[in-house]
Parts: sequence; C-alpha cells; structure tokens
Amino acid sequence: MPRTRTNSRRFTAGPWRAIAGLLLAAIQAPAQGVDADAPLRVSENHRYLVDRAGTPFLLQGDAAWSLIANLTKEDAETYLRNRKAKGFNAVLVNLIEHKFAKNAPRNLYGEAPFPDPADFSVQNEKYFEHADWVIRKAAEYGQTVLLAPIYLGYPGLDEGFYNEVMAAGPEKCLAYGRFLGRRYKDFDNILWVMGGDRDPGDAREDVDMVAYGIRESDRRHLMTAHCHTESAVAEQYPGSWLQVGTSYAYEIVHLRLGWDYDRKPAIPLFLIESIYEGEHNSSEVQVRRQAYWAVLCGEFGHVMGNLPIWSFNAGWQAAMEKPGSAGMSHWGRLFRSRAWERLVPDREHKVVTGGLGEFWGLDYLAAAATADGKLVIGYMPSARPITVDLSRMAKGRANAWWFNPLSGEALPAGTFATDGTRQFSPPGEGDWVIVLDDASVTLPPPGQ
Repeated sequence: MPRTRTNSRRFTAGPWRAIAGLLLAAIQAPAQGVDADAPLRVSENHRYLVDRAGTPFLLQGDAAWSLIANLTKEDAETYLRNRKAKGFNAVLVNLIEHKFAKNAPRNLYGEAPFPDPADFSVQNEKYFEHADWVIRKAAEYGQTVLLAPIYLGYPGLDEGFYNEVMAAGPEKCLAYGRFLGRRYKDFDNILWVMGGDRDPGDAREDVDMVAYGIRESDRRHLMTAHCHTESAVAEQYPGSWLQVGTSYAYEIVHLRLGWDYDRKPAIPLFLIESIYEGEHNSSEVQVRRQAYWAVLCGEFGHVMGNLPIWSFNAGWQAAMEKPGSAGMSHWGRLFRSRAWERLVPDREHKVVTGGLGEFWGLDYLAAAATADGKLVIGYMPSARPITVDLSRMAKGRANAWWFNPLSGEALPAGTFATDGTRQFSPPGEGDWVIVLDDASVTLPPPGQ
C-alpha cells in the first residue's frame, strides 16, 4: 500500500539538510535554467523551443514508450531509421519499463535496471549501457528523446512505478536523479519527461527529488511532465524545474489546447498525448485533426501514437506504414514550409469568420495568423465553404492554397486582393487545410 504523506517524509538530519539546500538552490534558480550549450532552449516569447542555431523546433513526435526495454539493438535501429525517413524528430520513451515490455522491468537482453525494484539508488550498469546505446542511436537518426525516467502509471493500474517510488522515498529518488544527471548531462538529444500518465499526488516530493537530482549535474536539458489527462502540468508541478508544458486530452482536444495556451505565465506547450491510432476506435481524421489543432492552437508540436508501435508488440513494423505516420509526414512538411512559429491562434475568429463549425464540437475549424498578416493557416476536419476576411492580411494580394492532409498534395486556389471577405470551398471531401500567403513573397507550395 502507498505510504501516508506523514510517513513518507522521514529523513535523517544529515540527508535532510543536504536535500533542503538542494531544494532551496533549485527554487531560486531561473525557470529556464539551462546552460549556454543546451541543445534546445525556450524562445524569447516562451511559446516554442529553438535549437543552438536559433531555429524554431517543430516537435514531430512518435510514442515509442517501450523502445529501450522491448527491442533489440537491430530492431531499434530499424524503427529509428523509419521514423527519420518520415520526418519525425522526437520519440517519447520510458527509460525504465514497469509492465509493457515482454519481461519488464528487464530488457530483451535480460537486464533489469535495478537489483532491487524498490531501490532506485542502486543501478545495474548493463541495463543502462543498453539505454545509452539506444539514446545515442536515436541522436544519429535526428531524434530528440523525450525521456521518462520514472513513469508513474495510470491511476488504479499496475502500469508504472508509483508504488515503488513511494516505497523508495525521497532520499533514494534523489540518488537516482543524481545518477541520471551525471550519466546523461553530455547527451545532446534528451528532453526529460517527469511523471507519466497521472498526477503525482503523494509522490510529488519523490518526483521532485528525481528532477532536482538530475538538475544538480544536468543543466543542459529542458524538463517537462506527463500528467493525467486534462490536467495542467504547471498546477501539478509548480516548482522551478518545469520549463516546458504539455497538453493531454482525449475528448474535445482543441478545448484543452486553448485552456493551456491561456494560462499565465506563458510556457512552451506541445500535445504529448491524445487518441492513438489503433486504439479507442480512432479514425484517420481523428489522428490528423489533433495534430493540426495543436499547432493552430498555439503549441509547438504533437506526439502521435500507434498501437502496436508504442509497445513494440506483434505487428509494429507494418504499423509504421499506416496512415497515421504518413499523415504526420505531410503535417511536418506543411508547417516547416511556412513560418509556423509566428502563428497566433485566431481565437476570436477575426480572420476566418465563417464555416467554423461548433466550438464545443469535434468538427471545429482552427485557424491562426501571423501578426503581420502575411500568413494564415486553417484546418477543417470536414469539407465545407469557409469565409476569410482578407482585409486582415497584409495590404496587397494573397496567394491561396488548399493542402490535402491525407495525400500531402497542395492545390492553388487563386490570388486575391486583400480588401474584403471572400468565400473559399475545398476541392473535395474530407479534411482540408487552407493556406494564405502574402503574394509579395515568393514561397513554394505548402509542404514543399
């Protein structure tokens, strides 16, 4: 049984003084708090991330939770090669696996992360050598590893390490964090993901200890968290280690995205989880819709998921060629072909004024525009005429395009004076993206 909160805070005087000092230093540290050579940093407006060169980082992620524990080296490389070819640049991975690997917590080579599952302060070197290999191989294939060091698991189930974390206590969790910080501080492709599928509850202090232990040595990597669906991570983890936010929603996703975007102070956000392909009777449009909604509602990326890919069970190789992966490839090419990082959600519908669909529904049209009026992008889950107030765009003329999220094809829709409202009708059924560019700038078709 989990400990009560009173029993869980038992420290000896010496360790408690050390921990208290570490906590004080962490709380007083700047929230961004990463070294100058950090592989990713928070943008000046706190809405997205940039790499060392200052290039905005559009997170095109794939849920690969059991990548370390449930694949051989050869199969891991097969997966990473495929993801790179499809434009993915991030994978969401459990460093240690509680349930879903074939022989959890052991990897396929028979190595467990800890000799004693309840003692995170003593690690098995061979297990972490394999984890190192996978993370380095991911870097070779251009993947940032969204690395969950201590996945807590969905409440009421045995999927994660919540009970073990509670049994271990803050001192051993701090030791584990220190081990991780020393080990991974020089890797160039990690973004830490604390928690996992639940709010921390009574384990909050233990999770904080892992984070602060990491941060003691590692100030190069940003930190985020994966909480329970519909939770705001800044409310669950209000400490100084949280630098990147996440959204997690299974219902009307764009509503959650809007609520998270509106929170103050601003924090970079990405959609870490929504409906996975192959689960919950998901449709192709549903999987695409949440990805487009994410960016057009102000987030800097999206992690798609697929069953059986995330657990790497039978059929995962074939699943990499399913429509969800192809759709994310088109999604990535579209947004990277335009200044996506400058888009501001058109929350008051001043630009796209008609054909919006029901705000509280699943057919809602999300749109965004740049402040200078040189770019407008809108996504509709089903085809219908829409109305755009072109006078909201930069004075002159605008080129219009229809982009097909299913095929990745861009079709020209004309050039128009930006002096009034105009109705646009998509050239077919299904979901569509409209792209409007300032005609004074020569740009390739969307997605190219």
